[in-house]
Amino acid sequence: MKIKNTISNQDIKKLANLMRKRIITTSSISKIPHLGSCLSCIDIITYLYWKELNINISNPKDENRDRFILSKGHAAPALIQVLAERGFFSRDKLEDFGKSNSVFHEHPPKPEYIEGIEAATGSLGHGLPMALGMALAGKIKEKNYKCFVLLSDGECNEGSIWESALFAAANNLDNLICFIDFNKWQATGRSNNIMKLEPFEKKWESFNWHVQRINGHDMDEIEISIKNAKNHRLNCPSMIIADTIKGKGISFMEDDNNWHYRIPNENDLNRALKELDLK
Repeated sequence: MKIKNTISNQDIKKLANLMRKRIITTSSISKIPHLGSCLSCIDIITYLYWKELNINISNPKDENRDRFILSKGHAAPALIQVLAERGFFSRDKLEDFGKSNSVFHEHPPKPEYIEGIEAATGSLGHGLPMALGMALAGKIKEKNYKCFVLLSDGECNEGSIWESALFAAANNLDNLICFIDFNKWQATGRSNNIMKLEPFEKKWESFNWHVQRINGHDMDEIEISIKNAKNHRLNCPSMIIADTIKGKGISFMEDDNNWHYRIPNENDLNRALKELDLK
């Protein structure tokens, strides 16, 4: 079902920067926030959709497809740009982004509204439990698909995440591969100051997950981590903790939590696009 894609990691990096341009432009026009959160995870999402996910855009509901759940639903502007560029729907439709009655907003809507969306998310901590159900269903039906989930570090404040971690390990869901976009920020402060996440790897290991920690902006490391997650023989789910930078790719946005809610004005937009043109 998957169309073999020989695209290089360097070309995926270029695609991710193209997505950054479109995310920032759309944020400026539509006044949709969460820009910093989108920029920290766009490398992971771009890699998955161009090189990893077993999907077919001509049959997006194929029961044998891989599933991708954006649990950190506030990064929907990143996912929606990727889905449009990947061909699930026309980019022209994004002209309505953020407008009244548009299906394109700052969180993913119900799957029936946008091709390629697997779950409506935004209430933090809910995406992983939904992915567990899909992964368990795959096991029961003896399907070979994988379920990929992208969490935020702030979501790991939620008890539902750790209940899910117990459930996934108890049911040997080795068809579940989870990323944490560990950009070290939440809406109101540093993640590790609000809730003591570190030592992060040891926490997930103690819940009987296969754990890796990578640079979430390095395509080669993303690639290797997925291969390791698919090939380990521990009969358990996989967690990939991706160290990222909030606002990655734009010097004046990087690691500045004001861009959690701030909207780029015309000057910000022009500065950002100029920087990205040089990469």
